[in-house]
Amino acid sequence: MEDAEAVNYFASKLEHETDVSDVHDALESGEPGFVLVDTRSDAAWARGRARGAVHIPRAQMPERIPAEFTPGTSFVVYCWGPGCNGATRSALALAKLGYSVKEMIGGFEYWAREGLPMDSEEGDVTRVPDPLVAPASPDGHVLVCDC
Repeated sequence: MEDAEAVNYFASKLEHETDVSDVHDALESGEPGFVLVDTRSDAAWARGRARGAVHIPRAQMPERIPAEFTPGTSFVVYCWGPGCNGATRSALALAKLGYSVKEMIGGFEYWAREGLPMDSEEGDVTRVPDPLVAPASPDGHVLVCDC
């Protein structure tokens, strides 16, 4: 028998969250259907960010988002990682402005740990995948979790 409360909870969660692998795959498609926004500080942005992201710190969102993006634009936001609620706060700010938004769970930490493409002021800073989050097969190739 279906647990309606659990179904509603998890369906709602999936409507408002996405993960780094899904974001990367969507960006790689060339038509992701969203703008990826790094909400961290200028210093954090300079040191490294997800390739394909734009930089809009949360404090600048009320002014910049309506000025730079048309109504109906969808966003995915990220901050540092699971121990930071900056992306949640940024998602709330965008929702209050009337935009569709999802939070990228894992944030920049898991983007980096999965070895996804990163840029910095110095250029490419992509890292080797962490085997705890992107397990490798015996031949050394990174496995897809297929979740």
